[in-house]
Amino acid sequence: MNTSTLRPLGDLVPDWATPLVPTDETMTGQFAHLEPLTAEKHAALLFQCFDGHDHVWDYMPDGPFSSASQFHRWARDKAAQNDPHFYAIRNLETGHWEGVASFLRISPESGSIEVGYISYSPALQQTRAATETMYLMMKWAFEAGYRRYEWKCNALNAPSRRAAQRLGFSFEGVFRQAMVVKGRNRDTAWFAVIDKEWPALKEAFEAWLAPSNFDAEGKQQERLGDLTRLVRVAGDPTL
Repeated sequence: MNTSTLRPLGDLVPDWATPLVPTDETMTGQFAHLEPLTAEKHAALLFQCFDGHDHVWDYMPDGPFSSASQFHRWARDKAAQNDPHFYAIRNLETGHWEGVASFLRISPESGSIEVGYISYSPALQQTRAATETMYLMMKWAFEAGYRRYEWKCNALNAPSRRAAQRLGFSFEGVFRQAMVVKGRNRDTAWFAVIDKEWPALKEAFEAWLAPSNFDAEGKQQERLGDLTRLVRVAGDPTL
């Protein structure tokens, strides 16, 4: 056979096993605790921290919520779904439930899973608990056997795009006119981490989260984005 005529094929994936889907696991670190969202336990407390901060929902397909009962119905409906699979986030430094996040577009047969619906109240934003939440979810996904971990956001959402880069996600492009959300066009920016990048990112997260990285006032000594920069294979050209 003339090997020069062979078409290129993808690399073999030895010992590939389909990963499990997320179910009722909890995740706990130094600063954050995550558990599956339930309306009965979490909705009222979460609504309190979101109330009056409607901008949190600007780029989300749902919200804002005008009443505790409306938010309770939303939480009840989300908790009943398997995909997205929602978590309530407790900030262990304050003791309060201050946000939600989810796994979604869960595709075990492809080894792909996405993190999304990340809704942090102002109290949770820019805290160690906020960063550790993303570390814990990424850690769970790769330890469960997923090969690809995705982050997608409205292309106009500059804070989300910056967050993806800081957390070590590589920019993969923009899907134009990807959907209509709340009656408006949405171009979607795609980011991802793959399994071979995870060990280096894990080290970066753990170095950033280490007590020695913070002074007595909780101010960071090293920035996470500086630690993850060398792991990313593609930066976001808009930032």
